[in-house]
Amino acid sequence: GGPAMKNDQMLLRGAMCAFIGAAVLLGPYMLRSPAWRDMVAGAQTVGWFALVLGVAMIVVALVRRRR
Repeated sequence: GGPAMKNDQMLLRGAMCAFIGAAVLLGPYMLRSPAWRDMVAGAQTVGWFALVLGVAMIVVALVRRRR
């Protein structure tokens, strides 16, 4: 595929990363099981990293699309 297809893939990957990051960050507030809550709470750094990475990928894809 051409540049447009790579752009769409980056946008999709960015959205997935941001979604996973948000899920990890919001997980401790939504999970009922204390064991799951503790496990996900320990992954807060990973959640923030995934969220920031995902947003960055979305921004890059949108900037490239405008060119």
